Amino acid sequence: MNTLIEGAGIFLWPLGFCSVLAVYLITERALALNINRVIPSSVIKAVREGQASSMNSDAAQTLAGRIVLKWKEGAQGEALKSFARGELVRLQRGFFLIDSIVAVAPLLGLLGTVTGLATLFPQHGMPDSQTLTRGVGLALSTTMIGLCIAIPAVVGSNWLGRRLELISSQVDQMVELLERQKR
Repeated sequence: MNTLIEGAGIFLWPLGFCSVLAVYLITERALALNINRVIPSSVIKAVREGQASSMNSDAAQTLAGRIVLKWKEGAQGEALKSFARGELVRLQRGFFLIDSIVAVAPLLGLLGTVTGLATLFPQHGMPDSQTLTRGVGLALSTTMIGLCIAIPAVVGSNWLGRRLELISSQVDQMVELLERQKR
């Protein structure tokens, strides 16, 4: 493991930053997109049973509660749907950074590969064994680390995207149920 880290050279810093940022963002979004915290079953139950108008303002701590409160304030039709879409967009915070890490980490690995291979071709003659070892080590280490960051980040991004789709579907259903109810 030390050889891998030492072999990555200067590229270890941006790759390490990408790794820490990806873990933080995926963990933070996973906690923020907990379906029970975003759309509590009590709010869904109240909307399904036609009791949304009697909900108290404590529900405003959740996305579903804010939508119900907006509905209670008189938002209807496209206004309510637009508000719900805006709330869903807020849940996507940080997704673009995860997608950027997915793209940048392998490119940093590739840059390390090119840099490592460039050291193999000195201006005069063949490289010595130490330069050859260092160049190949940089090339292989940075490529491997970049891929080891990007692959889990892709999996995390896809998982979060699917979770957001489920939340979006439930929000759409809730908005439709609210539209059918009288205040």
